[in-house]
Amino acid sequence: MSKWMLTRVSEMADIISGGTPKTEISEYWNGDIPWLSVKDFSGDAKRVYSSEKSITEKGLNNSATQLLYPGDIIISARGTVGEVAQIGRAMAFNQSCYGLRAKDSYSSDFLYYVLKYQVKYLKAVANGAVFDTIVLNTFDKMKLYVPELYIQKKIAKILSAYDDLIEANNRRIELLEQTAQELYQEWFVRFRFPEHEKVKFENGLPEGWDVVKLGDYVEIKGGKRLPEGKSLCSEETEHPYIRIRDITSSKFICLNENLEYIDNETFDIIKRFTVKPKDILISIVGTIGAIACVGKSLKGANLTENCIKLININYFTSDFLYHFLNSDAGKGTIQAGIVGATQPKLPIYNIKRIKLLKPQIDVINKFTMMVEPIDQEIMNLMDHNRNLAVQRDLLLPRLISGKLEV
Repeated sequence: MSKWMLTRVSEMADIISGGTPKTEISEYWNGDIPWLSVKDFSGDAKRVYSSEKSITEKGLNNSATQLLYPGDIIISARGTVGEVAQIGRAMAFNQSCYGLRAKDSYSSDFLYYVLKYQVKYLKAVANGAVFDTIVLNTFDKMKLYVPELYIQKKIAKILSAYDDLIEANNRRIELLEQTAQELYQEWFVRFRFPEHEKVKFENGLPEGWDVVKLGDYVEIKGGKRLPEGKSLCSEETEHPYIRIRDITSSKFICLNENLEYIDNETFDIIKRFTVKPKDILISIVGTIGAIACVGKSLKGANLTENCIKLININYFTSDFLYHFLNSDAGKGTIQAGIVGATQPKLPIYNIKRIKLLKPQIDVINKFTMMVEPIDQEIMNLMDHNRNLAVQRDLLLPRLISGKLEV
């Protein structure tokens, strides 16, 4: 029978600190080295491969940041605490995170699941909050019984099978979204829509097309912060609460294990701020310009005050508007509407003034008919991922604690 030893996380891994190159030195930034912050790996994906920002070799050599390599682990220590991911390629990272590199006799994959297990446990006992901050001696306090290396690898292989399927589905989702976005580019940027050869052009636009303001065709509503004294909970209720962190790179927000919820009493207070399927959400503070559509499974969810929703869409369709906002032109108009230097935000009045192309209605409808089956396949894959995550998370505590033999 395998021997399980009580072990601290700090005994299983070398703990590596991150850092930030000086932002005022331009030659330290926009290089070939990805530089991670928690926004790059918040979510349920096991591995992280890319980052919003990057640094140069000079930035790496002239700051406290260090490189993590494939298989190493990253965990967020401040802000959104307790997000965990495994590094998919060589990457640097900021001081709000720690890197962990498995020592000899410990599996890096097993270490990833140990941390995932520990964070879930700590969230449960702390009513949704892990710590205000993770510090070095936190890893001394994280401890559990750990088996021999060959058992670690067996456990990690079982759990990784679920995450590998989730990652494959995510790649498929990404390809589907790229297909839909490319269709938008082909029809509404290059003007190669069906029967475009028969259409005359006036002032650079197809005949009958126009440029209009977004606010003339949609209603824009803000979200609502939680009432004083009320808090989110990780226990699933009927009322999910959508935050900026839930607006990921995917088109749809659907039910997933990273959502948090509000109770019925809180919902009764802020129920005017619910969203419905196909509403378009845009983040307006913090990470500005994140865009998503509400999936069918999130009917009745509430929205944070840091986002707005586009509702009661006239003439256009949700699919058309989403792909416009996600195009280079759409992103450019959003960035142009940001105000404030110290605390940037995107005011509603600037969203209303966003200019967009107004094609003929039959072209919009044909585009929507082409995209809707893609949307359905994306949501099916996201539902599959949710089921895989649920199955994995049921196994996780039993395998990591040794209650289920392998």
